[in-house]
Amino acid sequence: MTAGSSIDYDALTQAALRGVVRMVLNQVIAKGGLPGEHHFYIAFNTQAPGVSMSRRLKEKYPDEMMIVLQHRFWDLAVTEEAFEVKLTFDGIPERLYIPFEALRVFFDPSV
Repeated sequence: MTAGSSIDYDALTQAALRGVVRMVLNQVIAKGGLPGEHHFYIAFNTQAPGVSMSRRLKEKYPDEMMIVLQHRFWDLAVTEEAFEVKLTFDGIPERLYIPFEALRVFFDPSV
């Protein structure tokens, strides 16, 4: 290491936590749904690069949105960089594409 350089533990911790979210979502896919009482609150930056959502939702949530994955979600798919899921909002089906870098909160109140 050169003088003055340091280890960016905050960035390493954030990357590790995004990996945990990725693994948990992949387990949900593998098990065909959420086990037991597990459910997730996920908040994300709607302005983050790569976020894809309808104009209607972006106007309603210009900065941040929280979604809940519990009983009614469909077509959950996970890649190394992002996940996508279909949910309904006000009775209208919507597809969200959320890069892990956009996440602000991931919480499972069952644990």
